Amino acid sequence: SPWSEIRLEQSPSEVKRPGETVKMSCIISGYSMTSYNIHWIRQKPGRALEWIGWMNTGNNAASYASSFQSRFSMTEDVPSSTQFLQIQTLTAADSAVYFCAQTTMWTRCICT
Repeated sequence: SPWSEIRLEQSPSEVKRPGETVKMSCIISGYSMTSYNIHWIRQKPGRALEWIGWMNTGNNAASYASSFQSRFSMTEDVPSSTQFLQIQTLTAADSAVYFCAQTTMWTRCICT
């Protein structure tokens, strides 16, 4: 299967203080990063998944869910096939597991 070699490798966990900034990475291998868009999602303990936003890969063009538009910033580095999510002015409410996810096909989506 052509999908068997695909990897999205995320940076290790970090401990930060309130007010600090964190920048996490997602290194993509096994396919051309610009072929598919990348989404960022988070999950707080015992809570449902929350969609943060998505990156139009290759264009450095990000779109964010309404509640993540101010302190969250998605960027990319195409030569190294890496996606980044940066969160500024951290608070305890930002404590969560953060995921990067690849869209393997075009879907019609109303993202709110």
